[in-house]
Amino acid sequence: MPEVRFTIRWPDGAEEKCYSPSTAIHRYLAAGETYPLADFVERARAGLNEASDRVAAKYGFACSAAMDQLALIEQVAKNQPSDGHVTCLTLL
Repeated sequence: MPEVRFTIRWPDGAEEKCYSPSTAIHRYLAAGETYPLADFVERARAGLNEASDRVAAKYGFACSAAMDQLALIEQVAKNQPSDGHVTCLTLL
């Protein structure tokens, strides 16, 4: 299953490298796009859940790395300004 690495910039300017176990994330995020914080979190949640589901369908178990990535995104988002924006810098 092809994995995807993507880099984001949080509203506070910090950049983070992220991981998806599947190309499913491409349906939810695009390189160069900026999203309102809440929208970004929802898109990341949908994409990473779909990616984990693809792993489960293929291997019989959910992808803990996708769920760990989602948990990290949700945790960092709580400490960002709610009216901030997240930019997806790369999606490879």
